[in-house]
Amino acid sequence: MAWIVLVISGVFEAVWAAALSRSEGLTRLVPSLVFVVTLAVSMGGLGYALRTLPLGTGYAVWVGIGTVGAALYGMAVQGDPVTAARVSCLVLIVAGVIGLKVLH
Repeated sequence: MAWIVLVISGVFEAVWAAALSRSEGLTRLVPSLVFVVTLAVSMGGLGYALRTLPLGTGYAVWVGIGTVGAALYGMAVQGDPVTAARVSCLVLIVAGVIGLKVLH
C-alpha cells in the first residue's frame, strides 16, 4: 500500500509544481489554490509512505516521479524544449526510480 500511495503522491508533486508555475508567483487564485491543496496531499502521502519505506528510497522515488512529471508537463504544455539529451536524462531518472523499487 505504501508504494501505491508514494506513486500517487509523486504525481501530485508534479501537479503542484505545474500549478506553482501557472500561479505567477502565487498571484492567481485558482492555480494558487491547486498548488496549496496538491502540495498538502503530496506531502501527506509521502509522510504516510515513509512510515514503512526507508527515507532515502521513498524520497528519491517521490522526487523522481515529480521531476519527470513536471518535465513532461513542461515539454507538452509550456513549450519547454524536447531534445534527445533531455529525454535521455528523464529516462535515466525513471530507470533509477525503478531500480530503487526493485532493490527495496
